[in-house]
Amino acid sequence: MKPNPNNTRLILLHPYIQKQGTSSKIWLLAFLSFFTLTFLLVLVYYTRASTPMTASSTAAAVVSSAPSVLPTTVINTLLYYASKSNDSFHMSHSELKTISDVVRKCSTPCNFLIFGLTQESLLWKALNHNGRTVFIDENRYYAAFIEEKHPEIDAYDVQYTTKISELGELIGTVKEQIRNECRPVQNLLFSECRLGLNDLPNHVYEVDWDVILVDGPRGDWPDAPGRMSAIYTAGVLARSKKGGNPKTHVFVHDFYGEVQRVCSEEFLCTQNLVEATDTLAHYVLERMDPNCFQFCHNTTSFTS
Repeated sequence: MKPNPNNTRLILLHPYIQKQGTSSKIWLLAFLSFFTLTFLLVLVYYTRASTPMTASSTAAAVVSSAPSVLPTTVINTLLYYASKSNDSFHMSHSELKTISDVVRKCSTPCNFLIFGLTQESLLWKALNHNGRTVFIDENRYYAAFIEEKHPEIDAYDVQYTTKISELGELIGTVKEQIRNECRPVQNLLFSECRLGLNDLPNHVYEVDWDVILVDGPRGDWPDAPGRMSAIYTAGVLARSKKGGNPKTHVFVHDFYGEVQRVCSEEFLCTQNLVEATDTLAHYVLERMDPNCFQFCHNTTSFTS
């Protein structure tokens, strides 16, 4: 039988088709909303970035970037307990405080170089909070041990080629070569002066050190290396600074020893001496002109 053309046909849409269309619209609306929100966020970001900082915002940025400083109570506590050691070679409270006061007042960050790994090493690292603290020691195994045990410690070993019994000869060599290899202002990395330490890491010679402590190497027997090279090197580093504070504080520990006193007089100079006891001497050296070939204004004459 033929179908009746006048019959009205009812067409029903399956619910799946309706849901599919509605879902597509929702996804489209979500995409447009996300795109609009992203555009607005980018616009606000670049608008703020191009706006000059106000005085208050600048001050806040400076404060937030400023390095933190240890509270005075913490420093005093560290000094107190460090001075209570039973080791007869440890520094007294007054000696520790003298060095600590200088480190706290030097430029920020403070560049602190120490010859000798001692029981005060962790104290120096802690007191120079956020500064650069580098240790130089004659014992490569001990330096490696300390770095492994305390990864925050920056220690390097150095090979000393001097002997205490050669004190007079070494000072005489410096005086003979004062205008050449042993001049007061130079880059020791390229020096052949017998008292100059030229095998330290390159960056040690590039840093403008604010404070230098000579507390090593250990030993006082005739064949021991002595502290001649450490004191001479400290004097040259202080006078050869390129920038930063033109003054450098140099401390010499165990000042009762002949080597310490004689070499300090020759290379750090009496006119630069701030204070001294039997155990600690404090010198302040200034940056020197490269054309100057004299360590001290009034040269001393060492007699062996």
